[in-house]
Amino acid sequence: MSRALEGVRVLDMTHVQSGPSCTQILGWLGADVVKLESPSGDVTRGQLRDVPGVDSLYFTMLNCNKKSITLNMKSERGKEMFTGLVREADVLVENFGPGAVDRMGFTWERLRELNPRLVYASIKGFGPGRYADFKAYEVVAQAMGGSMSTTGFEDGPPLATGAQIGDSGTGVHTVAGILAALYQREHTGRGQRVQVAMQHAVLNLCRVKLRDQQRLSHGALAEYPNRTFAEEVPRSGNASGGGQPGWAVKCAPGGPNDYIYVIVQPPGWRPIAQIIGRPELAEDPEWATPEARLSKLDKMFQLIEEWTSLHGKWAVLDALNAENIPCGPILSTKELIEDETLRSQGVIVDVEHPERGRFTTVGSPIQLSDSPVTVTTPPLLGEHNAEVYAGLGLSAGDLAELRQNGVI
Repeated sequence: MSRALEGVRVLDMTHVQSGPSCTQILGWLGADVVKLESPSGDVTRGQLRDVPGVDSLYFTMLNCNKKSITLNMKSERGKEMFTGLVREADVLVENFGPGAVDRMGFTWERLRELNPRLVYASIKGFGPGRYADFKAYEVVAQAMGGSMSTTGFEDGPPLATGAQIGDSGTGVHTVAGILAALYQREHTGRGQRVQVAMQHAVLNLCRVKLRDQQRLSHGALAEYPNRTFAEEVPRSGNASGGGQPGWAVKCAPGGPNDYIYVIVQPPGWRPIAQIIGRPELAEDPEWATPEARLSKLDKMFQLIEEWTSLHGKWAVLDALNAENIPCGPILSTKELIEDETLRSQGVIVDVEHPERGRFTTVGSPIQLSDSPVTVTTPPLLGEHNAEVYAGLGLSAGDLAELRQNGVI
């Protein structure tokens, strides 16, 4: 069976997380992703190593379904070879600092001259302007994109999210831009530039908070648990952020992740009252309507927690789901990595690595009926030099000479 992006050659000049997360998705969708690394390799091959002398999980979990070639872009011969690679590519993706590729001699104008059909995607921390040259990391993007100011509890400091919305979130946005550019190329015959900034991607993911910022001009945000409001959207703990109140309530036996998140919709109040052993609350005018409950959401969830704290989160899940009440247990990383449902869906997968052995990673969250995904092992450094450079007409003897001269 053919794959969705079969025949698309991606020249992957990315490193660390934001870029590799993008190109890995393209690889999952069937593109031929060639990761171009310096002779010393992507820095994450050695970062956070758990097995001495073996590529780290940081690298392996972001670089499945790719090939690896090495090239010294500071050498003239390396630049010549890069020119050949660009001519053969459909997509080029990079996440160097601002202007780095330009300084190598490959501006967008030069790349477009070499290959008018090239889709050139760049990931940066920020867009043009005041922030353009700031260094960007995951939590910096969260800080400057609206996430941290709205994450945490009212009386606590700003908090980073566990989800890597700055890096991997930007990678997903970049995939969307690349796919759109490839589709447009089918009609125009021309490639184009795709640019995504980490700050912008985080801000897009925080748009509901900008919604609430504007709603503040008309008064307090009634669905928030906060008692007072200043000029900006406050941190609101585990409030749902939507039109229906939700909260994480404790379950037995009281461990750090023994919680379940419960959303109380208007039709759900009567069955909840019955489940928690307080059926009279369904008729009590102080509790019966959403309007009556809105001013005392903290007390409402306290009543629910008095019951949930006596039961395990999976038992609570079964009881609430039986009444079609939206809820979900807080799953730890250990529970997720061992989850049989996720494994059966191919979202948690085991991969064999030639040096590390078996490791567990996340499979493709994008599933197409006619383009199934098989997660393949990430490449060793320069593993595909011979295969890829043969396409440029280089022989084994040429490669040996290039290796000796430090070009690959």
